Amino acid sequence: MPVPDVSPAEAWEALLTDPAAVLVDVRTEAEWTFVGLPDLSAAGKQPVLIPWQLYPSMQVNGAFPEHLRKAGITADHKVYYLCRSGARSLAAAQAAQAAGFPHAFNIADGFEGPVDAEGHRGTVAGWKASGLPWRQR
Repeated sequence: MPVPDVSPAEAWEALLTDPAAVLVDVRTEAEWTFVGLPDLSAAGKQPVLIPWQLYPSMQVNGAFPEHLRKAGITADHKVYYLCRSGARSLAAAQAAQAAGFPHAFNIADGFEGPVDAEGHRGTVAGWKASGLPWRQR
């Protein structure tokens, strides 16, 4: 079953209204620290931080499904995966789905989205450009 793409606004609405909705941010520690994180406090939640690729080698985190389980995520949760632009999160969502987490959604355009005409992220599409809450770590 293909992992559906959802907009950041659709993911935010689900996080606000569905107690079974969880956001898993699959970026690296450096991205969480220096770029920022979704602020889910209005939903009474925190993002679950599990890197899909391990810095600095950027090898895929082979323990990703186990980290989901350790975070308390079950097959009943609706899990929204987020990365910088939507590529790593799609791969993570597909792997999670294959590992027994069937309700996987990819947040299209990720946290920062594609680059704009000046080569900057965060202005065209994605969580930040959509005006959704976020914070610096």
